[in-house]
Amino acid sequence: MASSSAHKGSQSADACPFCNIARCFAPFDPLQPPPASHPSLSPERTSPGAETFIVLSTVHVLAFLDIAPLAEGHLLLCPRRHRETLTSVNGTEARELGWWLRILSKALTRAVGVDDWNVVQNNGAAAAQVVPHAHFHIIPRPDIRRQGRWSEKFTMFGRGQRSELDEEDGAQLAGKLRASLAHTLRGEDDDHSRKPNL
Repeated sequence: MASSSAHKGSQSADACPFCNIARCFAPFDPLQPPPASHPSLSPERTSPGAETFIVLSTVHVLAFLDIAPLAEGHLLLCPRRHRETLTSVNGTEARELGWWLRILSKALTRAVGVDDWNVVQNNGAAAAQVVPHAHFHIIPRPDIRRQGRWSEKFTMFGRGQRSELDEEDGAQLAGKLRASLAHTLRGEDDDHSRKPNL
């Protein structure tokens, strides 16, 4: 494999945690997601790996909560098929990722009540890519000064202190994000631009 498309620690699709998530969660209509109690959304579906709190599952892309979030609502968006870096996604996947980045950003900022957020994407180990499956981080950035937390350092580009995602909080937040996503998509109904495959 050429060094430009692979990096140390590269995984096959069989060993990739994001591919496991793709295998475990079938596509669903984001306008009418299954209820939170539905077995198809169970975070335990990815057992024995980490629980997964799914927000979006389409034919081409997935979005789910980061298990070690930098902030409440930290989402990951990735292609369903195993693609190690952004340059290995195909044209359809690239269009879908771009379209959903905008929609998920709107839904996320509405759901968690922030106006600022980062979109971060790393390619290769030297660029801090931990899971060798192309993905975007969508990270809400609450205004720390408004919250009176003057001593907290500003973090950017996906760096900062991470915490572990609590199971109960993750389930509630994923449900809130799915509802916000459906609301955001309904607001897009008057947008005559090309919509992705749901």
